[in-house]
Amino acid sequence: MRRSILALALILCFLPVGAQARKSRKQLEQDNAELLKKLELLEAELSAFRADAAEREAIEAELSGENENKVSAALEGYTSASTDTLLGQWYMHRRSNVSGREMYNMDSVHFTTDVPDSVLMKRLSDMNSFISLPYNETVKNYMILYSEKMPGKMGQMMGLAEYYMPIFEETFRRYELPLELKYLAVIESALNPRAESRVGALGQWQFMYRTAKSYGLRIDSFIDERMDPLLSVDAAARYLRDAYRIFQDWPLAISSYNCGSGNVNKAIKRAGGKTDFWSIYEYLPRETRGYVPAMVGAMYAFNYANEYGLYPEPMSMPIYVDTVHLHRNLHFAQVSETLGIPMDDLRDLNPQYHKDIVPGAGGDEVLRLPFNYTSAFLDMQDSIYNYRSEELFTASKVQDGRETVGGRPVPTTRSSSSGSTGQWVYYKVKSGDTLGKIAQKNHCTVKQLKSWNNLKSDRINIGQRLKVGKK
Repeated sequence: MRRSILALALILCFLPVGAQARKSRKQLEQDNAELLKKLELLEAELSAFRADAAEREAIEAELSGENENKVSAALEGYTSASTDTLLGQWYMHRRSNVSGREMYNMDSVHFTTDVPDSVLMKRLSDMNSFISLPYNETVKNYMILYSEKMPGKMGQMMGLAEYYMPIFEETFRRYELPLELKYLAVIESALNPRAESRVGALGQWQFMYRTAKSYGLRIDSFIDERMDPLLSVDAAARYLRDAYRIFQDWPLAISSYNCGSGNVNKAIKRAGGKTDFWSIYEYLPRETRGYVPAMVGAMYAFNYANEYGLYPEPMSMPIYVDTVHLHRNLHFAQVSETLGIPMDDLRDLNPQYHKDIVPGAGGDEVLRLPFNYTSAFLDMQDSIYNYRSEELFTASKVQDGRETVGGRPVPTTRSSSSGSTGQWVYYKVKSGDTLGKIAQKNHCTVKQLKSWNNLKSDRINIGQRLKVGKK
């Protein structure tokens, strides 16, 4: 009733006195109804704005987290988390022999080149990059670094890029993000899936522990999905998409990937509220200042490799790979010794399984195999699973996909699977919730949440009820 009176009063206020007198009761009721509709639309928009603001605030808090302590592995140096495979040994063997791998202080060093500025500027422009920076001395320095000062390192990264870049491109295309973001993995890890920074960031995309968990990556005694090339780039794409929603600027979103959104916001405040990269440049952490220019430098070197005599170093990774889904425990040794696949190949194709065990009995797990072995694996599954089973899994203390402590099994983080029996458990979405946080609270993955609830995107609404597993 109060809203009706208010709407009627609004009509009367804005009508001339004569017009008010001439309006019939029916006309006034129609005008009142129209104003009520407009009022409802405004209230709906206000509610959506508040919900979006709450979600943005939650995303920003999630983006800050541990990333504020992360350093760029490729710029600051990295170690290999595992050296017991050909790929791991390949990295470690070449690490001390990489030409131009000396530690440069990019804030003070000044490289020179025989290539004129006009040519560098034109090449940069001709790349027609969706994410670009103005040509200046800082960008030029990184262009020279990657194209002229580290040919050995570039050859290695270009060799790895032939295998990994198509995976990255497919993922970023799926999320409708700029494909140039794939070069962040060059800066983060030199494309090494086992790269580990001094502060514990791991994998090609250098996720810290809590950030990885909040984006649905599984980390337990047998699996660390930060080292999974497919799953880690998917998490990186979602992180970058969230960062762009906050900053509405790719250089700033990219910077936040390195140092966290909190540090980027601090730099913006210190720059008097300016929100372009070069205005906040001097206020960013030292290692982050060169992060975006380094990405441009790497992009330039990859695009103009021929002009500098840079060529991919041959890699031993299988070109064609197939995936099989497992629902039983499997040891790499069972596959290797039965089918003759080198253990190194299995480890390099499946770096997320850091104990040579695929804990398939705990839920649906994937195993990547060289394409030419897939048919043999499917034909010989029973023989493979039975081969040395008791010996291998007793030694590894694994039972039904779970680690055992004192002979008692410890459930994995995927104990609630879509295939389990029982009734669905539901969760009501609260302010500040994201799919990553909900997945972490309920010991499942973002992928499972989306599958169980038929979600086409990561967007959820306050008050929405989600299936989070079965009891």
